[in-house]
Amino acid sequence: MLNQEQIKSFQENGFIRLPQIYTPAEVEAMRTELDQLIQDWATTNMGWSGPWRNVYMDPDTEKRSMLTHLHDLHFYSEAWCHAVANPTLAASLADLIGPNVELHHTTLHVKPPETGMPFPLHQDSPFYRHEGFGYIDAIVHLDDTNDENGCLRFVPGSHKNGHIEHITQVDGQGCSPHLPTDQWNLENTVACPAQAGDVVAFSIYTVHGSYINQTNRWRRLVRLGYRDPMNKQLAGQSLGRAGLMVHGVRPAGSLAAT
Repeated sequence: MLNQEQIKSFQENGFIRLPQIYTPAEVEAMRTELDQLIQDWATTNMGWSGPWRNVYMDPDTEKRSMLTHLHDLHFYSEAWCHAVANPTLAASLADLIGPNVELHHTTLHVKPPETGMPFPLHQDSPFYRHEGFGYIDAIVHLDDTNDENGCLRFVPGSHKNGHIEHITQVDGQGCSPHLPTDQWNLENTVACPAQAGDVVAFSIYTVHGSYINQTNRWRRLVRLGYRDPMNKQLAGQSLGRAGLMVHGVRPAGSLAAT
């Protein structure tokens, strides 16, 4: 599904925007069922913890900043069950990580209006460590994004050296994994705005983050995590759980690698 120029760009930069993977009708169905899931199942709280909050937010905003989240939407919704197995998306990911593509997890990240929290620069690898490079996060956009409402921002090429150690404790207290703000700053990143129906795909090792949602509208994104089924997981979210094969077949022996 991808041409050589797109594949080369991903290999060089570590991220790519895939336009209009989902039709307007599919997006509307995902929105409708997502709204119901948020009402019935999602959690809203202060989101990620850590000293970075005082770098990217003034004290008043920091107190009001919130994040709405939910794991594994495809277990709760027909529309999202179809979404994770979208054949165009699956074929595109196969061009990037190989012919066999396994769904690892899905996670909702919704930024509420005006106080939707920013994300400090980080890799996704601390949250679900894997042995190799065959892992891609695909961010489904249900709303148009830009810097005003917190679009994704990346450090191009930052995936090439693999996992970077993150800050996970401050003064003996645990905090959400993030990179030091004096070395990794959102100002030194490239914005990747997208439209509803687009998917932004990136390596588990690509450093990324986003600004706060300053608009009066929700910013709804859902992360779909995919991997080569032979890429052994070492720790973190969904450890030990086999996922849905969305492209190709599960190779013999791969269940031992989950």
